[in-house]
Amino acid sequence: MDLGRRALDVAPELLGCVLRFRGVAVRLVEVEAYEGAEDPASHAWRGKTARNASMFDAGGRIYVYTMHGHACMNIVCGPEGLASAVLVRAGEVVEGLAEARSRRPRVRDDWLARGPGNLCRSLGITRADDGTEFGDSGLELLPGTPPDAVAVGPRVNVSRAWDRPWRFWDAASPAVSAAKRHPAVRAGSTGGQASG
Repeated sequence: MDLGRRALDVAPELLGCVLRFRGVAVRLVEVEAYEGAEDPASHAWRGKTARNASMFDAGGRIYVYTMHGHACMNIVCGPEGLASAVLVRAGEVVEGLAEARSRRPRVRDDWLARGPGNLCRSLGITRADDGTEFGDSGLELLPGTPPDAVAVGPRVNVSRAWDRPWRFWDAASPAVSAAKRHPAVRAGSTGGQASG
């Protein structure tokens, strides 16, 4: 897959692809696009910082940040400096089920990688993996089976530009995360946190 393109172009094509790391592989079933300086919901909207620096690298690596104590992973896209990325929101475990279960005990199998934090936990991804390139350290992004039907809608749990239809998901997958609006959006505020 060509990750040198913008996140909004790459995101729907990631559905069905397989992400493999540390003994577990997941088929991607839910993603969200974030478009850097043009996107007020992006971590890169206000420019480059020590935290988001890997977003500004050329496509083909991951940007990992933590939120509420959980690691969340984005696939960096586009040319160097663009800070375009796709938040990986959910997947279905297709290899390494026992390993994923050991990382998320007492969770039903179709929810092992449901939600961005749970997906990272199932794959063993931590903040220390920020900036890892595909092909390094066993991190792989492989072609897979695209979904029969792709759903499109607003992004989840962001308060800025939340209504942009930049979330894509496999309409038939039980692993797709719950679509929650950010509390500031529910209250009618324009402040709040960014994601991706």
